[in-house]
Amino acid sequence: MNFEKIEQAYGLLLENVQTIQNLLVTNGYDALIEQNAAYLSAVHDHQVIEQNNQTLKKLKLTKEEWRRSFQFLFIKLNQTEPLQYNHQFTPDSIGFILTFLLDHLLEKENITVLEIGSGTGNLAQTILNHSQKKLDYLGIEVDDLLIDLSASIADVMKAEISFAQGDAVRPQILKESDLILSDLPIGYYPDDSIASRYKVASSEEKTYAHHLLMEQSLKYLQQGGYAIFLAPNDLLTSPQSDLLKSWLQAEASIVAMIALPSNLFGAQSMAKSIFVLQKKTVQQQMPFVYPLQDLQDAQAMQDFTAKFKKWKQG
Repeated sequence: MNFEKIEQAYGLLLENVQTIQNLLVTNGYDALIEQNAAYLSAVHDHQVIEQNNQTLKKLKLTKEEWRRSFQFLFIKLNQTEPLQYNHQFTPDSIGFILTFLLDHLLEKENITVLEIGSGTGNLAQTILNHSQKKLDYLGIEVDDLLIDLSASIADVMKAEISFAQGDAVRPQILKESDLILSDLPIGYYPDDSIASRYKVASSEEKTYAHHLLMEQSLKYLQQGGYAIFLAPNDLLTSPQSDLLKSWLQAEASIVAMIALPSNLFGAQSMAKSIFVLQKKTVQQQMPFVYPLQDLQDAQAMQDFTAKFKKWKQG
């Protein structure tokens, strides 16, 4: 990976996005979608935009160099036009852990993956760029802007991935996957009539959206398949946790719980852990439980991966 090329690409992308913003009097994210379209068409009325895109093409960026360039651009845009918390991209350090789990939980080489709430597509691209498996990857996202961003970025990167727009809590026509993945949004689901169809639905207040998404996700999971969720630390102790645990007991087994350092998250109340579920099977072994203290400590990460591999081997 060439960091000088990433820095140059970021500068070219930023100049084009800011130029398009001024031309169209729009926000930076819509301008990025327009920039991606201009890059793909290779023609633009504005000379600077066209020249910058020609230079971008000459850089011949790898998929990972593209991903890093777009990531830096999102960080810059977020400084002046913040995305809501549930739309922020998953940190790379967590993305690498999720990739490791995917690669070691599933033994076959060809894996179908469904990501619920795929956002800007950064997590998907992280996994696709680093996984040792061959992935058939579909991301589903409800937000118009995010689905346009993720799809346009995937086109620029020539990434082998599909995105679909939809509210994942509502029934979707989707094939069963080997793996479900989600950095779950935290909050309440607004439509009580839809929520009431679920076993985890609360009869006393609005239901947690992340509980509904967990229940719905397992409907798209193959028997014996895995679901990896980034979910609130208090998932099993929150006010609605009894409903969730009752559903879990009937439908799934918790195979792993991995606590993440709280400094990864903007506020303690937003801190998450990794929960790995398996669609109901006869429980063969005790769950893997591990507190990760520092994702930047190479020795600590080696200890984690070694213990997980040993646990997986039984």
